[in-house]
Amino acid sequence: MLLNTSDTAGARWLVRGGTFAVWALALASVAYWGLKATSAPGGPVAAVLPDSRPPVDPDVVARLLGARSAEPVAPVAANVAGRFTLAGVLAGSRRGAALIAVDGKPARPYRVGSVVDDNLLLLSVAPRRAALGTQMDGPAAFTLELPALKK
Repeated sequence: MLLNTSDTAGARWLVRGGTFAVWALALASVAYWGLKATSAPGGPVAAVLPDSRPPVDPDVVARLLGARSAEPVAPVAANVAGRFTLAGVLAGSRRGAALIAVDGKPARPYRVGSVVDDNLLLLSVAPRRAALGTQMDGPAAFTLELPALKK
């Protein structure tokens, strides 16, 4: 039997090329997984840019949401304290309340934080004492005290 040597040589190169391709893919796979296994977890880290936005002004945001600007409150006149009479105090509770008579009218109960007259608020109560002022977190304009107990 006579073999055609040109067909055999072509088949050999086909086998050699296929073998080379398989080994190249195997080595590429080993290299890929080797690099993947030795790399830092989480992958590449993106650069963090500094915040370049301007700071937010709370007053501007409040105005945008419909808040009115705080108007300056006129100081309470010294003779205003004479219009109020403290009739009783409930200072044992968490917030407290006071019985206050305004301009000689019958005394009414007021809780801490409520408006007593025009721009005056009941700021705080203590045993036998109530403080009134124009702003809850501001200073007291004056303090009312219960009359001394008769012995």
